Amino acid sequence: MIVDLPDTNTSKISKALVRIREEGGAVALGRVLTLIIASTMGHEEEAIEAANDASREHPMRVIVVSTQEETESETPVDAKVDAEIRVGGDAGASEVILLRAYGDAASDPESLVTGLLLPDAPVVTWWPGAAPVIPADSPLGRLAYRRITDSSAQPDPQAALHRLCSSYRPGDTDFAWTRLTLWRAQLAAVLDQPPYEAVTAVQVSGAADSPSTTLLAAWLQLQLAVDVDYEFTGGAKASGIHGVHFTRASGVISLERELPGIATLTQPGQPVQDLTLKRRSLRDCLSDELRRLDPDELYGEVITRGLPNLDAVADKTGGRP
Repeated sequence: MIVDLPDTNTSKISKALVRIREEGGAVALGRVLTLIIASTMGHEEEAIEAANDASREHPMRVIVVSTQEETESETPVDAKVDAEIRVGGDAGASEVILLRAYGDAASDPESLVTGLLLPDAPVVTWWPGAAPVIPADSPLGRLAYRRITDSSAQPDPQAALHRLCSSYRPGDTDFAWTRLTLWRAQLAAVLDQPPYEAVTAVQVSGAADSPSTTLLAAWLQLQLAVDVDYEFTGGAKASGIHGVHFTRASGVISLERELPGIATLTQPGQPVQDLTLKRRSLRDCLSDELRRLDPDELYGEVITRGLPNLDAVADKTGGRP
Protein backbone atom coordinates (compact mmCIF):
# COMPACT_ATOMS: atom_id res chain seq x y z
CA MET A 1 0.00 0.00 0.00
CA ILE A 2 1.23 3.48 -0.90
CA VAL A 3 -0.16 6.64 0.72
CA ASP A 4 0.68 10.00 -0.89
CA LEU A 5 0.93 13.12 1.27
CA PRO A 6 1.63 16.15 -0.95
CA ASP A 7 2.86 19.41 0.60
CA THR A 8 3.00 17.99 4.12
CA ASN A 9 5.05 18.14 7.32
CA THR A 10 6.43 15.78 9.95
CA SER A 11 3.36 16.05 12.19
CA LYS A 12 0.99 15.03 9.39
CA ILE A 13 3.26 12.16 8.39
CA SER A 14 3.36 10.85 11.98
CA LYS A 15 -0.45 11.00 12.20
CA ALA A 16 -0.75 9.17 8.88
CA LEU A 17 1.53 6.41 10.17
CA VAL A 18 -0.64 6.00 13.28
CA ARG A 19 -3.78 5.88 11.14
CA ILE A 20 -2.26 3.26 8.82
CA ARG A 21 -1.31 1.11 11.81
CA GLU A 22 -4.78 1.38 13.30
CA GLU A 23 -6.65 0.72 10.06
CA GLY A 24 -4.41 -1.81 8.39
CA GLY A 25 -2.70 -3.50 11.31
CA ALA A 26 0.80 -2.45 10.23
CA VAL A 27 2.94 -2.07 13.35
CA ALA A 28 6.33 -0.69 14.23
CA LEU A 29 6.87 -3.40 16.84
CA GLY A 30 9.83 -5.59 16.00
CA ARG A 31 11.63 -2.90 14.00
CA VAL A 32 15.26 -3.19 15.02
CA LEU A 33 16.58 0.08 13.58
CA THR A 34 15.91 3.15 11.48
CA LEU A 35 17.68 3.38 8.14
CA ILE A 36 18.02 6.87 6.65
CA ILE A 37 18.78 6.97 2.93
CA ALA A 38 20.07 10.29 1.57
CA SER A 39 19.43 10.39 -2.17
CA THR A 40 18.60 12.68 -5.07
CA MET A 41 15.32 12.79 -6.94
CA GLY A 42 15.04 10.16 -9.60
CA HIS A 43 17.65 7.89 -8.02
CA GLU A 44 15.79 6.58 -4.96
CA GLU A 45 14.18 3.39 -6.21
CA GLU A 46 17.27 1.21 -6.48
CA ALA A 47 18.25 2.05 -2.89
CA ILE A 48 14.68 1.51 -1.66
CA GLU A 49 14.54 -1.88 -3.37
CA ALA A 50 17.81 -2.91 -1.71
CA ALA A 51 16.51 -1.73 1.67
CA ASN A 52 13.24 -3.64 1.20
CA ASP A 53 15.16 -6.83 0.44
CA ALA A 54 17.50 -6.28 3.41
CA SER A 55 14.51 -5.64 5.70
CA ARG A 56 13.55 -9.30 5.52
CA GLU A 57 16.67 -9.96 7.58
CA HIS A 58 16.61 -6.64 9.47
CA PRO A 59 13.03 -5.35 10.00
CA MET A 60 13.34 -1.58 10.06
CA ARG A 61 11.83 1.79 9.29
CA VAL A 62 13.31 3.30 6.15
CA ILE A 63 13.31 7.08 5.80
CA VAL A 64 14.38 8.33 2.38
CA VAL A 65 15.36 11.99 2.14
CA SER A 66 15.35 12.89 -1.54
CA THR A 67 16.54 16.30 -2.69
CA GLN A 68 17.10 17.95 -6.06
CA GLU A 69 20.53 17.77 -7.63
CA GLU A 70 22.41 21.04 -7.45
CA THR A 71 22.77 22.91 -10.75
CA GLU A 72 24.46 26.18 -11.57
CA SER A 73 21.37 27.75 -13.17
CA GLU A 74 18.82 26.52 -10.68
CA THR A 75 15.65 28.60 -10.54
CA PRO A 76 14.12 29.34 -7.11
CA VAL A 77 11.74 26.64 -5.88
CA ASP A 78 9.09 27.04 -3.20
CA ALA A 79 9.90 25.27 0.04
CA LYS A 80 7.75 22.18 0.50
CA VAL A 81 7.88 18.48 1.35
CA ASP A 82 5.96 15.80 -0.54
CA ALA A 83 5.80 12.50 1.32
CA GLU A 84 4.97 8.96 0.38
CA ILE A 85 4.38 6.15 2.88
CA ARG A 86 4.81 2.57 1.71
CA VAL A 87 3.80 -0.44 3.79
CA GLY A 88 2.92 -4.07 3.16
CA GLY A 89 3.92 -5.53 -0.18
CA ASP A 90 5.44 -2.23 -1.32
CA ALA A 91 7.88 -2.12 1.60
CA GLY A 92 9.09 -5.67 2.25
CA ALA A 93 9.34 -6.22 6.01
CA SER A 94 9.87 -2.52 6.60
CA GLU A 95 7.85 0.67 6.35
CA VAL A 96 9.20 3.23 3.91
CA ILE A 97 8.75 6.98 4.31
CA LEU A 98 9.86 8.83 1.20
CA LEU A 99 10.40 12.55 1.71
CA ARG A 100 10.89 14.71 -1.38
CA ALA A 101 12.17 18.06 -0.13
CA TYR A 102 12.18 21.16 -2.33
CA GLY A 103 13.76 24.57 -1.91
CA ASP A 104 14.68 25.68 1.59
CA ALA A 105 12.95 22.60 3.03
CA ALA A 106 15.93 20.57 1.84
CA SER A 107 18.44 22.73 3.71
CA ASP A 108 17.75 21.12 7.09
CA PRO A 109 17.28 17.37 6.53
CA GLU A 110 17.92 16.63 10.21
CA SER A 111 14.71 18.37 11.27
CA LEU A 112 12.75 16.47 8.59
CA VAL A 113 13.63 13.05 9.98
CA THR A 114 14.06 13.61 13.73
CA GLY A 115 10.34 13.31 14.50
CA LEU A 116 10.07 10.13 12.40
CA LEU A 117 12.84 8.10 14.03
CA LEU A 118 11.82 4.98 15.91
CA PRO A 119 12.18 5.54 19.68
CA ASP A 120 15.08 3.71 21.37
CA ALA A 121 16.26 2.20 18.09
CA PRO A 122 19.70 2.70 16.52
CA VAL A 123 20.01 4.82 13.40
CA VAL A 124 22.05 4.00 10.29
CA THR A 125 22.56 6.56 7.52
CA TRP A 126 23.37 5.48 3.97
CA TRP A 127 24.44 7.64 1.03
CA PRO A 128 24.04 5.42 -2.08
CA GLY A 129 25.28 8.25 -4.31
CA ALA A 130 27.12 11.47 -3.51
CA ALA A 131 28.26 11.64 0.11
CA PRO A 132 29.28 14.56 2.35
CA VAL A 133 32.96 15.43 2.67
CA ILE A 134 32.86 14.37 6.33
CA PRO A 135 29.88 12.01 6.78
CA ALA A 136 30.04 12.04 10.59
CA ASP A 137 29.71 15.84 10.70
CA SER A 138 26.81 16.07 8.25
CA PRO A 139 23.25 16.69 9.51
CA LEU A 140 22.09 13.13 8.81
CA GLY A 141 25.43 11.61 9.82
CA ARG A 142 25.23 13.14 13.29
CA LEU A 143 22.07 11.12 13.98
CA ALA A 144 23.62 7.77 13.13
CA TYR A 145 25.46 4.97 14.90
CA ARG A 146 26.76 3.77 11.54
CA ARG A 147 27.38 5.78 8.35
CA ILE A 148 27.60 3.99 5.01
CA THR A 149 29.06 5.51 1.84
CA ASP A 150 29.87 4.04 -1.57
CA SER A 151 33.04 5.42 -3.12
CA SER A 152 32.46 3.39 -6.30
CA ALA A 153 29.37 5.51 -7.00
CA GLN A 154 31.39 8.75 -7.04
CA PRO A 155 32.64 10.41 -10.27
CA ASP A 156 36.26 9.63 -9.25
CA PRO A 157 36.15 6.49 -7.07
CA GLN A 158 39.85 6.48 -6.22
CA ALA A 159 39.84 10.12 -5.12
CA ALA A 160 36.69 9.51 -3.08
CA LEU A 161 38.37 6.58 -1.34
CA HIS A 162 41.35 8.70 -0.36
CA ARG A 163 39.06 11.42 1.00
CA LEU A 164 37.57 8.82 3.32
CA CYS A 165 41.03 8.36 4.80
CA SER A 166 41.08 11.89 6.22
CA SER A 167 37.36 12.10 7.08
CA TYR A 168 37.10 8.74 8.88
CA ARG A 169 35.32 8.58 12.23
CA PRO A 170 34.50 5.38 14.17
CA GLY A 171 31.19 4.12 12.77
CA ASP A 172 32.03 4.98 9.15
CA THR A 173 32.18 2.29 6.49
CA ASP A 174 32.12 2.07 2.70
CA PHE A 175 30.67 -0.50 0.32
CA ALA A 176 34.08 -0.73 -1.37
CA TRP A 177 35.16 -2.55 1.80
CA THR A 178 31.98 -4.62 2.12
CA ARG A 179 32.42 -5.96 -1.42
CA LEU A 180 35.75 -7.44 -0.34
CA THR A 181 34.24 -9.93 2.11
CA LEU A 182 34.21 -12.91 -0.26
CA TRP A 183 37.69 -12.12 -1.60
CA ARG A 184 39.12 -11.78 1.91
CA ALA A 185 37.51 -15.03 3.03
CA GLN A 186 38.81 -16.97 0.02
CA LEU A 187 42.35 -15.58 0.28
CA ALA A 188 42.49 -16.27 4.02
CA ALA A 189 41.33 -19.86 3.39
CA VAL A 190 44.08 -20.36 0.80
CA LEU A 191 46.83 -19.17 3.15
CA ASP A 192 45.40 -21.28 5.98
CA GLN A 193 46.40 -24.47 4.14
CA PRO A 194 49.83 -26.16 4.13
CA PRO A 195 52.56 -25.48 3.32
CA TYR A 196 52.60 -22.63 5.83
CA GLU A 197 55.20 -20.53 4.05
CA ALA A 198 55.70 -16.81 4.31
CA VAL A 199 54.40 -14.68 1.47
CA THR A 200 57.32 -12.77 -0.08
CA ALA A 201 55.47 -10.76 -2.75
CA VAL A 202 51.89 -9.82 -3.58
CA GLN A 203 50.39 -8.49 -6.80
CA VAL A 204 46.81 -7.17 -7.02
CA SER A 205 45.05 -6.02 -10.18
CA GLY A 206 41.65 -4.55 -10.92
CA ALA A 207 39.68 -1.98 -12.86
CA ALA A 208 40.51 1.69 -12.49
CA ASP A 209 36.97 2.36 -11.25
CA SER A 210 37.36 -0.20 -8.45
CA PRO A 211 38.23 1.29 -5.05
CA SER A 212 37.86 -2.25 -3.69
CA THR A 213 41.07 -3.16 -5.54
CA THR A 214 42.97 -0.45 -3.66
CA LEU A 215 41.46 -1.43 -0.31
CA LEU A 216 42.31 -5.10 -0.90
CA ALA A 217 45.93 -4.17 -1.60
CA ALA A 218 46.03 -2.03 1.55
CA TRP A 219 44.53 -4.83 3.66
CA LEU A 220 46.97 -7.44 2.34
CA GLN A 221 49.96 -5.18 2.93
CA LEU A 222 48.78 -4.48 6.46
CA GLN A 223 48.11 -8.14 7.32
CA LEU A 224 51.05 -9.79 5.57
CA ALA A 225 53.65 -7.10 6.35
CA VAL A 226 54.95 -7.23 2.77
CA ASP A 227 54.94 -4.53 0.10
CA VAL A 228 52.06 -5.00 -2.33
CA ASP A 229 52.31 -4.17 -6.02
CA TYR A 230 48.90 -3.18 -7.38
CA GLU A 231 47.83 -2.02 -10.82
CA PHE A 232 44.71 -0.99 -12.68
CA THR A 233 44.07 -2.82 -15.93
CA GLY A 234 41.71 -1.94 -18.75
CA GLY A 235 40.58 -3.83 -21.80
CA ALA A 236 37.60 -6.14 -21.99
CA LYS A 237 37.89 -7.45 -18.45
CA ALA A 238 35.00 -6.99 -16.07
CA SER A 239 34.93 -4.17 -13.56
CA GLY A 240 36.02 -4.75 -9.99
CA ILE A 241 38.95 -6.85 -8.78
CA HIS A 242 40.66 -8.96 -11.46
CA GLY A 243 43.22 -11.01 -9.57
CA VAL A 244 45.60 -11.58 -6.67
CA HIS A 245 48.97 -13.36 -6.85
CA PHE A 246 50.92 -14.57 -3.80
CA THR A 247 54.56 -15.53 -4.21
CA ARG A 248 55.96 -18.10 -1.75
CA ALA A 249 58.99 -20.38 -1.73
CA SER A 250 56.96 -23.25 -3.24
CA GLY A 251 55.57 -21.13 -6.09
CA VAL A 252 52.85 -18.64 -6.98
CA ILE A 253 49.23 -18.83 -5.84
CA SER A 254 46.84 -17.05 -8.21
CA LEU A 255 43.19 -16.18 -7.75
CA GLU A 256 41.94 -14.56 -10.96
CA ARG A 257 38.46 -13.50 -12.03
CA GLU A 258 38.48 -13.39 -15.81
CA LEU A 259 34.70 -13.83 -16.12
CA PRO A 260 32.00 -12.11 -14.04
CA GLY A 261 31.12 -14.29 -11.07
CA ILE A 262 33.76 -16.99 -11.72
CA ALA A 263 37.30 -17.04 -10.30
CA THR A 264 40.10 -19.47 -11.06
CA LEU A 265 42.38 -20.63 -8.24
CA THR A 266 45.81 -21.92 -9.24
CA GLN A 267 48.15 -23.42 -6.61
CA PRO A 268 51.47 -25.27 -6.97
CA GLY A 269 50.98 -29.04 -7.07
CA GLN A 270 47.16 -28.85 -7.01
CA PRO A 271 44.45 -29.00 -9.68
CA VAL A 272 43.06 -25.74 -11.00
CA GLN A 273 39.75 -24.86 -9.34
CA ASP A 274 36.87 -22.72 -10.54
CA LEU A 275 35.17 -20.85 -7.72
CA THR A 276 31.99 -18.79 -7.52
CA LEU A 277 33.05 -15.23 -6.71
CA LYS A 278 30.27 -12.85 -7.67
CA ARG A 279 30.24 -9.10 -7.26
CA ARG A 280 28.04 -8.44 -4.26
CA SER A 281 24.73 -6.69 -4.83
CA LEU A 282 23.53 -3.59 -2.99
CA ARG A 283 21.18 -5.81 -1.00
CA ASP A 284 24.03 -8.11 0.08
CA CYS A 285 26.27 -5.21 1.06
CA LEU A 286 23.53 -3.43 2.99
CA SER A 287 22.46 -6.56 4.85
CA ASP A 288 26.08 -7.26 5.74
CA GLU A 289 26.61 -3.78 7.18
CA LEU A 290 23.36 -3.85 9.16
CA ARG A 291 24.47 -6.99 10.99
CA ARG A 292 26.75 -4.90 13.19
CA LEU A 293 26.15 -1.53 14.76
CA ASP A 294 29.50 -1.20 16.49
CA PRO A 295 32.41 0.45 14.62
CA ASP A 296 34.23 -1.76 12.13
CA GLU A 297 37.69 -1.48 13.65
CA LEU A 298 39.45 -3.41 10.89
CA TYR A 299 38.03 -1.11 8.20
CA GLY A 300 39.13 1.86 10.29
CA GLU A 301 42.65 0.48 10.51
CA VAL A 302 42.83 -0.24 6.79
CA ILE A 303 41.45 3.15 5.69
CA THR A 304 43.51 5.25 8.13
CA ARG A 305 46.76 3.27 8.31
CA GLY A 306 46.84 0.69 5.53
CA LEU A 307 45.87 3.05 2.70
CA PRO A 308 48.49 5.74 3.54
CA ASN A 309 51.14 3.02 3.89
CA LEU A 310 50.17 1.62 0.50
CA ASP A 311 50.51 5.07 -1.06
CA ALA A 312 53.88 5.60 0.64
CA VAL A 313 55.27 2.37 -0.78
CA ALA A 314 53.89 3.16 -4.25
CA ASP A 315 55.48 6.63 -4.16
CA LYS A 316 58.81 5.19 -3.03
CA THR A 317 58.93 2.52 -5.73
CA GLY A 318 57.29 4.60 -8.45
CA GLY A 319 54.56 2.00 -8.72
CA ARG A 320 51.46 4.12 -8.06
CA PRO A 321 48.87 3.30 -10.75
